[in-house]
Amino acid sequence: MPRVLIDTYGCTLNHADSDIMAGLLSKEGYYVESAGHSAKAEHDYVIVNTCTVKNPTETKILQRLRDLSKTNSKIIVTGCMAGANKDRVLMAAPGASIVTTSNIHRITEALGELKSGKQVMYDKYNRVDRLAYYPDCKSVIARIPVSEGCLSSCSFCETKFARGPLGSFSEKLILKAVKMSVERGAKEIELTSQDMGAYGMDKGTNIAELLAQVSDIEGDFKVRVGMLNPEHLGKYLDELVRAYSSDKVYRFIHLPLQSGSNSVLRHMKRNYTVEQFNDYAKELRSKIEEVSIETDMIVGYPTEADADFAESLNFIRSARPTFTNVSRFGARPHAGASRLKQIPNTLIKERSGEMSRVARMVQKEDFSGLIGRDIKVLITEENDRSFVGRDGSYRLVALDKRDYQGRLGEVVTAQIVSNSSVCLFGQVRKFYGLWDKNSQSSFITK
Repeated sequence: MPRVLIDTYGCTLNHADSDIMAGLLSKEGYYVESAGHSAKAEHDYVIVNTCTVKNPTETKILQRLRDLSKTNSKIIVTGCMAGANKDRVLMAAPGASIVTTSNIHRITEALGELKSGKQVMYDKYNRVDRLAYYPDCKSVIARIPVSEGCLSSCSFCETKFARGPLGSFSEKLILKAVKMSVERGAKEIELTSQDMGAYGMDKGTNIAELLAQVSDIEGDFKVRVGMLNPEHLGKYLDELVRAYSSDKVYRFIHLPLQSGSNSVLRHMKRNYTVEQFNDYAKELRSKIEEVSIETDMIVGYPTEADADFAESLNFIRSARPTFTNVSRFGARPHAGASRLKQIPNTLIKERSGEMSRVARMVQKEDFSGLIGRDIKVLITEENDRSFVGRDGSYRLVALDKRDYQGRLGEVVTAQIVSNSSVCLFGQVRKFYGLWDKNSQSSFITK
């Protein structure tokens, strides 16, 4: 049986694409593993699902491709680098085949060509609703893509160059994928795309309407909504708040601000202001109990002066996002900002360190206010030392295996005993078994 390793980098959408490819290949008799970048054993085929958002990630991927080129494995490169930077891919791995994101439904066809010794280049834009190929598999967490591409033209990003304009997938197929996943045991549904905020705008609908329909599906599960560009939020904010009133939706929203300076936001071509973002956050916090707001910040954008950076720090201190992802700006080849005069890397590194410290301080302070609380937790992952789950606000909760031996999909009440800046640590006080309607109805015990 041919052995295939799928090696995935980047966002949840990339992982969802890998799930689809794994399902297609398994149906055709391939033995598929997703062991990750550290896999030692040699495979007949290695599919590298790439990311092009950050320079350090690209550097790791290119080294991985160079290393794979020294083995006997046949290589297929997909993901955003395959679409945006094919030349760099082929410099690192001249014999690699290319299958762009809009062609992943042809992955079994590509492997068939490789068997006969052909190098495949499936790189023509080919918009297909790939939820028609959604895999029938069992998992506690189901990652379901709802669209590809976006409506924005951010000056720092080349993902649109890789994935193209917005193409929302069929609502019918999305709902079918959710229903099938729940029937097969999924307890957490991750709806993902390049920009959840743009979902449906090419079809006369939106993410709030989709969420309302997902919540009507029978079963016991929670839905996590992926990254949503603030540019679109004002178009359906009231609808979204109503959709979040469902017990089936995590009280969590990922709104990437990117900079606390309106001047920098204009240069970035982000079509909103800091004031609008703050208004949205205030509205969400006033109407959705204990909502978690995650944001993204970029430091070192070419036009970011000291005063702009200070505004970004002040934003984190005053707005106090539940989670803040800090990224260093890196010029991407097809992004407009790459043609601007760049800030020295030493200064970017210094700013990144300072912003990360502020963000961690805010997160740790706010998490410490939960110590002593009893919080219901859905267990979704485990590692050597802990079972890990999420509370109703999608906050990460770790439970020591020395105190609790459970299984994925269970719900427990845990008393929070300590915290870091990213995680709550709990001790189990009550066990509910597998998720049921009674345990779902109230995630936080006050």
